[in-house]
Amino acid sequence: MFTEDHKASLKQHGYCVIEDVLEPLKTADVRRCLVEAAAESERRGVPTYIEGLDPNPNNVRVFNLLDLDPVFVELISHPLALDIARYLLDDDFIISNFTANIAKPGSGSMLIHSDLAAVLPEPWHAPWSLNVIWCLDDVRGENGATLFMPGSHHYVRISDVPTDIAEQMVPFEAKAGSIVAMEGRLWHTSGINQTRGEERALLFGYYSRSFIRPQWNFNVGLSEATKSKLSPQMRHWLGLELTANVKPLAGITE
Repeated sequence: MFTEDHKASLKQHGYCVIEDVLEPLKTADVRRCLVEAAAESERRGVPTYIEGLDPNPNNVRVFNLLDLDPVFVELISHPLALDIARYLLDDDFIISNFTANIAKPGSGSMLIHSDLAAVLPEPWHAPWSLNVIWCLDDVRGENGATLFMPGSHHYVRISDVPTDIAEQMVPFEAKAGSIVAMEGRLWHTSGINQTRGEERALLFGYYSRSFIRPQWNFNVGLSEATKSKLSPQMRHWLGLELTANVKPLAGITE
């Protein structure tokens, strides 16, 4: 499903859209799990509105998804998502974060940013991070689609970002059940939901090269019950095991 055309779009435009990854019933089930996860997050005392990040509470953000429902562990390790991560980041990647955003009517835009710039100082010479965005609703400009600056994944320094970038942004558009793969250097922001009664729900699986500090501390965020169910490979991707940057040489002992 991850075709040469998708790869070319990632390289040229900084993103690609892959349709019909999830069937409608599966998409609806994941969306139901997300609504329940948002309520559980609030019950645990983790707010879904972060003052300073969004202009009002109509932009609902859910953190620590992997600890809230097993379906999110399934999606972050989906074979297609991993194929995209391996293509862009080689095999040397980790899972940096997995969050959700539900844009309710009246939600506003957050600050314009690139995901790589948020975790790594300039210059940005390579695609060292990636967002795999799961669309749980049909996404378009009117209901708060993510806005992005075309070609901005080629910006190397903050001085390359135009002062009128907000006026040049355009929305991603995709059907429910689709994936939007977004290069970490692409400058973007959350859209404004201008509808009267329509919500827009997205999941953001964020992967990065292993030398970049993850956005979320899974050692602290995940419960022991969740950790006990993870595969060794998933534990490695989440930074739950001891690792090093060297291998022991054959025949060499302490």
